[in-house]
Amino acid sequence: MTADAEAHDGGRAGRPALGVEGRRVVAALAIVAALAGGLVVAVAPTRPSGPAVATAADSVAVPPPSEAALRYHRSGNVLWIVGTLLALAVPALLLLSGASARLRTLAWRIGRRWYPALAVHVALLFVTIALLELPFAFYVGFLRERAYGRSHQSLGAWAADGAIALGLGIVGTALTVWLPYRLIRRSPRRWWLLAGAASLPFILLVQFVAPLWIEPLFNRIRPVGDRGLEAEILALARRAGLERPRVYVVEKSADTETVNAYVSGVGGTQRIVVWDTLLRKLDRDEALAVLGHEIGHYVLGHVRTGLWLGTLLVLLALYGVHRAAGRIIARWRHRLRFDRLDDFASLPLLMLLAQLALLLVQPAVLAVSRRQEREADRFALELTRDNRALARAFVKLQAENLAVPDPGWLHTVWRGSHPPLGDRIRFANRYRPWARGEPLRYDHLFRSP
Repeated sequence: MTADAEAHDGGRAGRPALGVEGRRVVAALAIVAALAGGLVVAVAPTRPSGPAVATAADSVAVPPPSEAALRYHRSGNVLWIVGTLLALAVPALLLLSGASARLRTLAWRIGRRWYPALAVHVALLFVTIALLELPFAFYVGFLRERAYGRSHQSLGAWAADGAIALGLGIVGTALTVWLPYRLIRRSPRRWWLLAGAASLPFILLVQFVAPLWIEPLFNRIRPVGDRGLEAEILALARRAGLERPRVYVVEKSADTETVNAYVSGVGGTQRIVVWDTLLRKLDRDEALAVLGHEIGHYVLGHVRTGLWLGTLLVLLALYGVHRAAGRIIARWRHRLRFDRLDDFASLPLLMLLAQLALLLVQPAVLAVSRRQEREADRFALELTRDNRALARAFVKLQAENLAVPDPGWLHTVWRGSHPPLGDRIRFANRYRPWARGEPLRYDHLFRSP
């Protein structure tokens, strides 16, 4: 349950006609540009005119957003648009200026052979992109978070995290991007299908090793120290059909005041992770309700679903590249300074087209995510039957994370990986099939206490 409602789910201009495929690229950019004009208005949160009123004696009211939350929300929408455009503009700039081709030439001088040259090019390109995006990243990830009191991470710690992320991106890309380039040369028509299919084991490997090797690079992770809480978590997990789940605490209080919990890993490394800020700010029954939600993700196989969805997204992105890249290169080869897609100077073009393809399917992807989150909420309620605890936990998440409970439909469609917190609180209040003698959706998964 990544609880941060303001997490930036999105990514990262006039041009001559580029032919059919080029117009599709421009059309996608136009969609994003149109959002700049309408998103701030259409995502305006619904703000109650008076105090929130609970509908029943044991219900929890949806509180109105604070002034700080409204400012954070509105500025976050603008920054999402800017970040999305920036993530498209930077690769386009590197392509049309010929900078990627010049970096390719330099990489060949350093690497001398094909793969070393490719790895050097990836490193040079990623460092260049990071430097171009640094002012925006510094404001969004450091200055703004501190200004709103959501973070007290030091500049050195923030810079170290960024450097680690950059290094991981370089290494991960250098270890994988060679495959599509080889396939483009050997199978020009089916390379996207072969590379997309090959992405599944790569995604599976990343999911498997991330909890062991990657997450510890950013966080200090420890077992649950409270033996009483641990016993209650294990009892809850056994009732959900899990013999002994791995539950870990991340010490985030040194960096942030926000609260969070999530499921990571796959197979033998799958685990439930909760931030120490959540355990400190939520009551025991509220924390158990949140952990019931995370156990729901675990039992309902949402990580496995994510693996297949990730593979499908890679396929769609690569197909978009395959359809559009040839026309773009044919039209602009003199400015691009390369005339074949298998020239690794084309890497920014792959990045640009893949991001455009993913941007177009983002609403569908987020809709799947919101459905999974709703089912995990349902699982937690059926498992604990403590509606007030889950609803109160959502209220605290709203306050601590500067969230807006009802952000508007356009924000939900384009940025909402979770249902709005207002909807989640209302669902937690009303979902009581056991009280009406109705069957539970997940009762067959539960064991007797």
